[in-house]
Amino acid sequence: MKLERIKKYYENKLDQYGPSPKGVDWNSIDAQLERFKILSNLLTTEEDFSCLDYGCGYGGLLDFLVSCKHNLSQYTGYDISKQMIKIARKRYQNTPSVKVHWKTEINDTKYDYVIASGLFNVKLSNSIEDWEKYIEQTISQFNSLSIKGFAFNCLTSYSDQEYMKDYLFYANPLKIFDHCKINYSRNVGLLHDYDLYEFTIIVRK
Repeated sequence: MKLERIKKYYENKLDQYGPSPKGVDWNSIDAQLERFKILSNLLTTEEDFSCLDYGCGYGGLLDFLVSCKHNLSQYTGYDISKQMIKIARKRYQNTPSVKVHWKTEINDTKYDYVIASGLFNVKLSNSIEDWEKYIEQTISQFNSLSIKGFAFNCLTSYSDQEYMKDYLFYANPLKIFDHCKINYSRNVGLLHDYDLYEFTIIVRK
């Protein structure tokens, strides 16, 4: 899997736009907040919980969770970009409950929830077949690392053809739903009723 070029792709965005939605390749802050709102449907507990943000970037999801006053007792972020991790660590350096790690530092620690936003969108030159295998392997890791459940989003294959780009991956939502339903839980939600060219999968254990 050719992830080095993808890392550089995002670091170029970060260099261009700084720690912002555009710095992690989103069009606007409103669209980013809408994604976080949909993903946070996973968080149904009123008790304190831990969360792994898989592909955390500069920590945008953490900003959202803090602003919504979720009962987040421990946040861990993971990213393949050292530049992203450096910025996230600096932004939350005085918050002991926040830990962020580069990819070589991730371990088998379990978290109540795992969330990933935009992780599967940019495939660049990777083949569709290889990218689909990568998605399945990564979802399996979400399952292994989570106690109560996990959530992630993907660009949708129902996107308008004229706006689709070759370097992005558009997943079949029914195929992803079926995979999660068969392999991980009877309690799987497919959310495809919001005005973005994507869908969100919620898996509750």
